[in-house]
Amino acid sequence: MPRPPLPPFTAGSAAVKARAAEDAWNTRDPERISLAYSEDSWWRNRSTFVQGRPAIVAFLADKWERELDYRLIKEVWAYTDDVIAVRFAYEYHDAGGQWFRAYGNENWKFDEDGLMTHRHASINDVPIDESERKFFWDASGPRPTDHPGLSELGL
Repeated sequence: MPRPPLPPFTAGSAAVKARAAEDAWNTRDPERISLAYSEDSWWRNRSTFVQGRPAIVAFLADKWERELDYRLIKEVWAYTDDVIAVRFAYEYHDAGGQWFRAYGNENWKFDEDGLMTHRHASINDVPIDESERKFFWDASGPRPTDHPGLSELGL
């Protein structure tokens, strides 16, 4: 089933695609998120390699067992016809209450139906104090349109 916007991307459609990914990941619903990827989608996430929707679902379920109160913001860095590069940051805390801000870059490749076939993610976690958090919105929904993005937050 097609997942618009479809390639070839423009600045506007790349931004829509990135925001749709951000909104989906902020649901923390692995099954829903997996539908944006091709059946055989290939990922490199840090030092972990994942292939196929069932593995993506398992990976994400495990991720959000450890990364609690997760909130993510993505921003387009560059794009071509069927590739989008984003930078992102997300905040979470572990079971012990330590907060982190993770910074990263992703390179995405899409098929003609707008499904992501490849995802390469490089991510670094930085411990922060709870008072240093910058991502504040009700975690039951997407980032509100009036909440600052990465550039506005100086990240």
